[in-house]
Amino acid sequence: MLKPSRRSVIAGAAAAGLLPAFRLDATPTTSRALWFTTPADEWTDALPVGNGRLGAMMFGGVERERLHLSESTLWSGAPSTMNVNPAARSSLDHIRQLMFEGQDDEADTLCEQNLCGRMEQFGTALPMGWLEIAFPATGSVQDYRRWLDLGEGIAGVAFRSGGVRYRRELFASAPDGVLLLNIESDRIGGLSGMIGFGDVRLPGRIEVRENGGLRFYGQALETLHSDGAHGVRFVCGLRILVDTGTVRPAGFGLEVTGATRVTIALAVASDFDDPRPAATVDKRLALISRRGYARLRAAHVADHAALFRRASLQFGPPTTGAVMPTDARRAAVAAGGDDPDLAALFFDFGRYLTIAGSRADSPLPLALQGIWNDGRAAAMGWADDFHLDINTQQNYWACEVANLADCHAPLWRLLQKLRRAGSVTASEMYGAGGWVAHVYTNPWGFTAPGSGKAWGIFVTGGVWIALDLWDHYRFGLDIAFLRGTAWPVLRDAATFFLDYMVEHPSYHWLVTGPSISPENGFRSPKTGRTINNSMGPTCDTVLVRTLFSACIDASHVLGEDAAFRARLVDARDRMAPLRVGKHGQLQEWLDDYEEAQPSHRHTSHLVALYPYHEIDPLRTPALAQAARTTIARRTSQPDWEDTEWGRANFAAFYARLRDGEAAEGQIRALITRNASASLLAFSPNGVAGAESKIFAIDANMGGTAAIAEMLVQSDDVSITLLPALPRAWRTGSFEGLRGRGDVEVTAHWQKGIPGFVKLLSKRNGGRYLRFGSRSFSIEFRAHVPRILTETEIAELTGVSPV
Repeated sequence: MLKPSRRSVIAGAAAAGLLPAFRLDATPTTSRALWFTTPADEWTDALPVGNGRLGAMMFGGVERERLHLSESTLWSGAPSTMNVNPAARSSLDHIRQLMFEGQDDEADTLCEQNLCGRMEQFGTALPMGWLEIAFPATGSVQDYRRWLDLGEGIAGVAFRSGGVRYRRELFASAPDGVLLLNIESDRIGGLSGMIGFGDVRLPGRIEVRENGGLRFYGQALETLHSDGAHGVRFVCGLRILVDTGTVRPAGFGLEVTGATRVTIALAVASDFDDPRPAATVDKRLALISRRGYARLRAAHVADHAALFRRASLQFGPPTTGAVMPTDARRAAVAAGGDDPDLAALFFDFGRYLTIAGSRADSPLPLALQGIWNDGRAAAMGWADDFHLDINTQQNYWACEVANLADCHAPLWRLLQKLRRAGSVTASEMYGAGGWVAHVYTNPWGFTAPGSGKAWGIFVTGGVWIALDLWDHYRFGLDIAFLRGTAWPVLRDAATFFLDYMVEHPSYHWLVTGPSISPENGFRSPKTGRTINNSMGPTCDTVLVRTLFSACIDASHVLGEDAAFRARLVDARDRMAPLRVGKHGQLQEWLDDYEEAQPSHRHTSHLVALYPYHEIDPLRTPALAQAARTTIARRTSQPDWEDTEWGRANFAAFYARLRDGEAAEGQIRALITRNASASLLAFSPNGVAGAESKIFAIDANMGGTAAIAEMLVQSDDVSITLLPALPRAWRTGSFEGLRGRGDVEVTAHWQKGIPGFVKLLSKRNGGRYLRFGSRSFSIEFRAHVPRILTETEIAELTGVSPV
């Protein structure tokens, strides 16, 4: 590490107009804020800010503020061409033949030996470290409040101590690429203390600069998921401005003396996507001197609010949120209390996290922990990566319906990498055209199977995430996006499965395999041992059939590839139907096997119910009942693996089954049992090898999507209002939720009956509007709000206007 060569002094920033007016009384009063009366003790109780790549968790201590820093591109590992098992292609036909002959045990063993992938330099996202700010306060603490204003995207702390009032606010600016922390005191010269990087675990060096700045030059290295020698290099820069007093080097940090206001600007860049990260950091930090804190703050708020205000949601009358801290509200609901608008706050928090974690220009999509990183997933077998067997999918379920379609964009860029890298895997491993990806991926487009037979050979992981492209088109009807971005990826994915699938010799259906139903297994009929791999698991069948249907429809829309479309129609017609097993459950595998672990957390075959549309209580009532039975059998097990993402998943399932009470019960349990006091979701210890609870952002987004699904459901021809409204939400309103077909929906209701409905589309067209069992046709004119009359609402609801 470099030691500073001499002391430096900075003063007079206020005189230059760089800091805003004193604002100690500006704590939020809106109900759309999380707020607390104590600092955070645990990582999951801290408050997140982010700009789509740079994230921080704010703890809000009195004498010491701690910011846990992360940046989405700080990955260990590197690209590799050594991930496909070289024995895979030559053994594929033999394994299939064994499975067709009922030799499941031998086939499963060969899958483990010859098909599982190699984790050569796979890597993981890593946390960057801590920024420590110590400004000792004297006297007892009074009037403490810690908050996160979801509408402005600003976290803050305010308190009194020793007759002095203190205030901090923190945000991460997407327009300007910096993290800004502003610290204020109402006593002139009342701030003195130390600022520096603490608990630095990544290798690197800290440089203290002459102008009141720090630099951390580091590299993302670890030895669990890579070799400890490969990883992204990064530069983290910090600059401090004060209005009075001085800033001077002290050891490996900076000492502030006699300041009234302190503004800390922090920027990070890496060589993942920047050939000159140090220059980029310098450029971003220069903004604080050139433009000043107040202007940067205003630009951030305007940028964030433009996205956040697209939608809103409220349950019941104005909430207790302005007078009761969030942790107290959560505890009261856990004890059986009634606070319906806490679910609406959870919905808005999911939208906030989407905006803060995934922006149109983000270099990577949301990983398992979003852009925030507690280090726990990275330190165990999971890795903080892009899981493709539900978690990354859940991260983006809320984007379209919650009116944040722009935030989907980082996923499109990752899919382009998967298409390129997956074409090599398709050829090397399966001798097929097109592209394939399996259970997880990394920033460099890892597409080989995972290293374990119980979870690794999930051949439709790439399909599942690629279908987001089709749903994005269905919501927005952007033909240019369909033609230039979605169609090449979907077409090539379908090409792979046309080459890959084979005819089952007994059923004569086209089936995938060997593949798994993530991450579950069944009992071998011969030996009773757990078998994971089989031919034609239901999850694969639904995903491939949905892919083929999407490509058939896209081909019609684009007016091209008629011959390819005909092949898809023929293949789709030869695929297996959904089947009901001996327990009345939806079969998870092609044959009605006994589950090896009836309490398993995954229910991947229910993708037929949500997010896709093969099962519907009106169109397919027998299959809907089978799906309900499947859920009941899992959750009734005494050792059911209760996970955060599972709760969000079940809430969405029940929403599709039109069971509002059951869906609301899952949301309530998610908030009170599977989320922290600050509403951040976590995976509990004891599940999938976790030794402690681990933050996982999937349920925050998945829960938000499930709440929206309870209020609005849509397909290509209809929009259904309040399809799964529970008694707890019998009065409420929402604005700006989206339906497929490029329609924004606004509705207010009392006692479960809509009293105001507005629809807005950017194009001319029509939809069926549904409520309960009633419906009627409605026409749109582009950009002209369509507000239902009292007569139309009466026709829709069957309730005469008062």
